[in-house]
Amino acid sequence: MKILIIILLLLGLNSLALATDLPTRIDISYQVSTDVGHGELHETMIIKQENGIHRYHLTSKARATGILKLVKPGSIARDSQGTITEFGLQPERFSDKRGKKIPSTAVLDWQNNLLRIQHKGQERITPLPEGTLDRLSFSYNFMFSPPAGDIIEVSITDGRNLRQIKYTVDKELLATPIGELDTIVLTKQLIGDDKRKRKIWFAITHHMLPVRIISTEKSGLELEKMVSEINMNYSAD
Repeated sequence: MKILIIILLLLGLNSLALATDLPTRIDISYQVSTDVGHGELHETMIIKQENGIHRYHLTSKARATGILKLVKPGSIARDSQGTITEFGLQPERFSDKRGKKIPSTAVLDWQNNLLRIQHKGQERITPLPEGTLDRLSFSYNFMFSPPAGDIIEVSITDGRNLRQIKYTVDKELLATPIGELDTIVLTKQLIGDDKRKRKIWFAITHHMLPVRIISTEKSGLELEKMVSEINMNYSAD
């Protein structure tokens, strides 16, 4: 019964995602919490139509505040650009810049099905699996292609590597600073020696936007990102 309810909700979301009332700009702010301090995260999504093709541009910038600045100095800036297809987002370029370090980038060449990764001054080219997303576009892909079934598998690049990741799908009523929200919850399944946990809550009545994320970084630092504000612009400008 639980999965049936989820499927019925998501069938309704399909028409919502393709509707003409989709925002042209979305701004989301989050409060970031860790065991050693706090931070702030702001993400923006811009949707435009160019020559009959819908394109998206996602930007994300996080910065530490208070004591956390001593542990994680500098900011983290991510950027994802690409097109919107009937199957969801199709990223073409992703970058991840941390502080003053050279950014890690991923170029997704769909014409030749090749992924070009540049990290720490080295370049690597690998085959590009169908449906590959980057770390940023994954969180917004379900605006256009809601998860179907109780398990999903997806290839994700973070500008350093390419990984096949499995998530289970569930539903939960979530209390947030912007009110109680019906959400679809994706929980990453840990395989082998993988210890990097990740769980994402998507708000059903807010275009399936990510409203809470709990994750474990490579360093072992555990993060919680909770939505604090959402602004949407429906202007064609």
